[in-house]
Amino acid sequence: MDWHPLRLTTPVKQHVFGGRALADHLGRTGLPEGPVAETWEVSDVDGEASTVVDGPLAGRTLRQVMAEHPEELLGARPPPGPRFPLLTKFIDGSGPLPVHLHADDEAARRYEDEPNGKTEAWHVLDAAPGTTALVGVRPGVGRDRLRRALLDQDFDAVLRRLPVRPGQTVYVPGGTPHSFGPHTLVYEIEQTSDIQQHAMPWRMEDGSPIGTRERAANIERLLDEWRPGPRPAFHPGLGTTVADGVERTVLCAGPYFALERWTAGTLAPLVRGFSTALVLSNAGAPVTVAAGGWTGRLGRARTLLLPAVLGEVRVEGPADVLIGYVPDLEHDVRAPLLAAGHGPAAVAALGEGLDRDESVTLPQGNASRS
Repeated sequence: MDWHPLRLTTPVKQHVFGGRALADHLGRTGLPEGPVAETWEVSDVDGEASTVVDGPLAGRTLRQVMAEHPEELLGARPPPGPRFPLLTKFIDGSGPLPVHLHADDEAARRYEDEPNGKTEAWHVLDAAPGTTALVGVRPGVGRDRLRRALLDQDFDAVLRRLPVRPGQTVYVPGGTPHSFGPHTLVYEIEQTSDIQQHAMPWRMEDGSPIGTRERAANIERLLDEWRPGPRPAFHPGLGTTVADGVERTVLCAGPYFALERWTAGTLAPLVRGFSTALVLSNAGAPVTVAAGGWTGRLGRARTLLLPAVLGEVRVEGPADVLIGYVPDLEHDVRAPLLAAGHGPAAVAALGEGLDRDESVTLPQGNASRS
């Protein structure tokens, strides 16, 4: 088959916290009227799977492509299961998102009957001055105190409120309570999952009220899946110069995913080799992309999925793109950043599994820290 980058359908979520920033600020076209909270750029979530829109694979879901062409799509690295391992989104937090968490792998299997949890990262594309996010629980807070505060919606008494700035990224391990918004526009990369537990008295889909008994049960499940330890921090990422006018910034990395932001002027094109699937999302003006024998345009706030078999992508500048993938942490992230002069502590702060003292394994087809 003549392989080329895959254009996919993108499920749209019109949750109550959304607005029009994806259209008005990013320039995304083709969105429905009214508030738009999320576009799922690459999704293999059950019931929300992306579908290939053109070429020889047109009409196939991403799950079908995984089943029929696993090596061409992901390369020699074994897939973590039947699902494509990455879920990526543009999220418009014009309003505040609910305070919620996603289970980690262990809790997902124990409580959700799901094969994996949902560690995620947010890269901030835009945020109003003074914007903050809730990320993780304050030191010394126990289950009973956290329960009382969640029931009372006294979130600042127990959760860490952090400043949010455009260009920064935070890696959020599964089991970490969190929320962001209002006035926050992010690109999110995460494990393929839609499990969550949230603490609000309203539903994020339409704002309708949740009864007292149901909400109390939701909070108990949230507490069961809560991990007290993680206290993530926002950071600007670690940059390296690739060519004249071409910059690579590693925004975050862990056993489940890595996210990079690449920029290029007009002196040299952005050229990147790869041996596993890449998710290429455009954070800037339209660009020309070439891979294999294919050349095409990638519009504003649009995404291509690049199968591993293509091996290399070329983006003509000026360009500002995001690249997500499942990394070999030592080969793809740690070693090149150390060689570029970044210190071990700075590299380890990008996510999980980047410290030599950390052991990264893939038990039962799911990555986790031992």
